[in-house]
Amino acid sequence: MSHKTTTQWKGGMLFESDNPSGKSVLMDTVVNGQTERFGLSPKAMMLSSLAGCSGVDIVEILEKMKVTDYKLIIDVTAELTDEHPKYYNKVHVDYHFYGQELSQNKINKAVTLSVDKYCGVMEMFRKFSTVSTKIHTHNS
Repeated sequence: MSHKTTTQWKGGMLFESDNPSGKSVLMDTVVNGQTERFGLSPKAMMLSSLAGCSGVDIVEILEKMKVTDYKLIIDVTAELTDEHPKYYNKVHVDYHFYGQELSQNKINKAVTLSVDKYCGVMEMFRKFSTVSTKIHTHNS
């Protein structure tokens, strides 16, 4: 299966990129003398993609386990190299689950399946970065 995106320069440092889903996203970077940002940082968007990919897996797996009453927040922290080309060489993913009477075993299984088996973005990150993860369960 192949995917194709088309990215168009919109002036300044702003680019618009479409997606096979039919949606588009704006990307830009910090520009000297300009305080307003119009889009997302291309590099930081990679971290969002990592969280989104893993999150979709986890929600789907937990749904199959009949776990639906929870809130999930995924924090991704990464370190850029000092030299160009700068890339994320260390990435840490914190999975925060909030709810009542959450099953730690089911949550652990869902996250592990995503991290080790299903999340393609996670696998891509492993090609150039050291990736670590931690699960936090907040029962109320």
